[in-house]
Amino acid sequence: MFLILPNLVMAGPASEQPTAPQVHEEVWAIPSSPVPMLAYLIRPIGGGPFPLVVMNHGVSLDAKERSFFPVIEFRDAALWFARRGYVVVAPVRPGYGATAIEIPERGLFGLFFSGVGKCSDAEFREAGLAVASIDKWIIEYMSTQSFIKRDEVVIVGQSGGGWGSIALASQNPESVRAIIGFAAGRGGHLNGKPNSNCAPDQLVDAVTEFGRTARVPMLWIYTHNDSYFGPDLSKRLAEAFRAAGGNVEYHLLSDFGTDGHFLIDSADAVQLWAPVVSEFLAKHP
Repeated sequence: MFLILPNLVMAGPASEQPTAPQVHEEVWAIPSSPVPMLAYLIRPIGGGPFPLVVMNHGVSLDAKERSFFPVIEFRDAALWFARRGYVVVAPVRPGYGATAIEIPERGLFGLFFSGVGKCSDAEFREAGLAVASIDKWIIEYMSTQSFIKRDEVVIVGQSGGGWGSIALASQNPESVRAIIGFAAGRGGHLNGKPNSNCAPDQLVDAVTEFGRTARVPMLWIYTHNDSYFGPDLSKRLAEAFRAAGGNVEYHLLSDFGTDGHFLIDSADAVQLWAPVVSEFLAKHP
């Protein structure tokens, strides 16, 4: 089931991409998952088939913030992929938007699949695998669509969604050819404090475990001024993942804005990460 959003058929600005294909945006219901979800979809106009990008949004631990979550968090990034011939699906995970509403006195409790528990015993691995499960549901459902190339799936995730992408890599889904993580990780901003991680050693232990089985080519992009996962921690994660056997290409970009953690949120950042992503995808067709 899907709803085409009105007045959202578009093409790239002539000054930027004179041959950019037209794309259109839709909102889909994903009925085949255990918990039905809405998903933003943007695709080239035409019958395809096209390769698929599944895009994972970040994580918020605040139920009120999650209740106001937008239909699409990284629209400029999604548009960049769609103009290059990908169908992009960005699910709104359980616990976000309407499913975040909680009224305990009326017996209504929001679903949230990505909690990590207490820092003293942070469940980083389990939180990542929860997001990975959702990715697999989305891939399975979208692979039934005639306009999708079933064996050409790319996963893109940011922050906690990027961490879920790493977890998915550990399971080596047959249809996934590449995974891209922007500022991937969990446990940042302990007690709301920048540059303070909940349990960095446990995070490294979890990424090491993922790396032992992950063989899907991965690209990790971080920035110098990421207040959630700074250079020291992101390098530790990449080195641990690679040492365990994971296949990762790590890029540390220069400072961006006031907090590089939100690089993928900004239209101004596309020109910074696009060449890196383009080169990576060209190496893993």
